[in-house]
Amino acid sequence: MSAQAQPRVTPEQYLEIERAAEFRNEFYNGRIYAMSGGSWTHAVVIGNFVRSLGNALDKRPCFVTSSDMRMCVSPDGLYTYPDIMVICGEPKFLDGRTDTVVNPALVVEVLSPSTEAYDRGFKAAQYRTVGSLKEYALVSQAEARVEVFRRKSAHEWLMSEFVGVEAICRFDSVECEAPLADIYDKVTFETGPSPADRS
Repeated sequence: MSAQAQPRVTPEQYLEIERAAEFRNEFYNGRIYAMSGGSWTHAVVIGNFVRSLGNALDKRPCFVTSSDMRMCVSPDGLYTYPDIMVICGEPKFLDGRTDTVVNPALVVEVLSPSTEAYDRGFKAAQYRTVGSLKEYALVSQAEARVEVFRRKSAHEWLMSEFVGVEAICRFDSVECEAPLADIYDKVTFETGPSPADRS
């Protein structure tokens, strides 16, 4: 979320502005925040992940959406565009329009250096308030690593970590798996200098 904000508006005003906007913006607590663009790796990982989930959920009553679909975390709180959402069963929308989902079972965010603290902190705390949400995942683009947070009760979440391209990520919320080899297909990780190079 960008640090630059506009004057306070109501959620209804935000939706009216956003539906006519050329670029996507988030909303929280009366403020509209411009969203920054992603990197090539970010885009490739999202595309791979959407394809992997879509293939795994083929012929099942589930929908996989990418960051074009807006999510209402709470009507008077956060409106955002998760990198990936999975909705199983009938999608529910905020109002008479079909552009703001309120009932994802799974949300996936691909971490970026500029947004990782926000995604791990504030946004994750907001996601945990969504009644329909059973899992959310944080995906590294610096290495083959996916962290999955599963709801165990109203106030308890369990984290599982899947590391390495040989690992297979399991999503209990939608009863499917996503191999990390598929998620990171065609991704080249940047390697920093070794300790010997820095000495």
